[in-house]
Amino acid sequence: MPSLPTFVLVHGAFANSFSFAPLQAELALLGHRSAAIDLPGHGFGATYPAAYQTPQDLDALAAEPGAIKGVTLADNVAHVIEALERAKRNGPAILVSHSRGGVTATAVANARPDLIDRIVYVSAWCPVDLDVNDYYAEPEMADVDAGALALALVGNPAELGLLRVNFRTAEPAALDAFKHAFAADLTDDEFRTFLNSFQPDENLDVGTSADRAQAATWGRVPRTYVRLADDTSLPPAAQDRMIREADALTPDNPFDVRTLEGGHLRWLVRPKPAAELLAGLAAL
Repeated sequence: MPSLPTFVLVHGAFANSFSFAPLQAELALLGHRSAAIDLPGHGFGATYPAAYQTPQDLDALAAEPGAIKGVTLADNVAHVIEALERAKRNGPAILVSHSRGGVTATAVANARPDLIDRIVYVSAWCPVDLDVNDYYAEPEMADVDAGALALALVGNPAELGLLRVNFRTAEPAALDAFKHAFAADLTDDEFRTFLNSFQPDENLDVGTSADRAQAATWGRVPRTYVRLADDTSLPPAAQDRMIREADALTPDNPFDVRTLEGGHLRWLVRPKPAAELLAGLAAL
């Protein structure tokens, strides 16, 4: 009897392995093994300055060093490869990424396709024809408020060597922007709970053209794209564009495309449909 795969879960920007806990519980109840990865500088490796606590000292927060400074995409890739090498000792591995985590997953598959039995993007970045930052200038991203994080930006990213956002802000405009971008279909309590799981710091490296999907390596891995139908952070039009570009790159190995209802975070907060979808992929 073939062994069941291990789902290796890669989070997005400002997130960590903690956000996958409800999904992992649902997967476990369906009989599936999973490992949620904290990328370098995330999870218990993150920096939470004392100035981030209440009462906040925003001047001090703007100058406080952060552990994620200097962390690169290459560091993320090496970290996930090490996890996949361990997971593969127990059988197949399915690499699942969300949001910015797709950049890391793509680069991992470029480097070590042999470690991945299927790669799954859940409304995740899969850069093919353009670098990630360049997609923001394209029509598919025209309705995305790229400045939402700027409303709570703290410090100068060039001086800090990282991106720092005050997710504990009480500014109504910033909270409204966050909710619209990530959680418009969640309750206010669900939204605030998730917001409090975010960490303030993120690294600055989203890769270069060398980190886009490569046909000879990444293109060999069976792949699934899970569209989030109501995502306003990475809209369906942008998701569909990356699917089209990937399929044009390797037409003999197209995306298996699925769709879940909901916005950017709903699948993690109410994870039963997503867990059932992933469990179905284990049999492919």
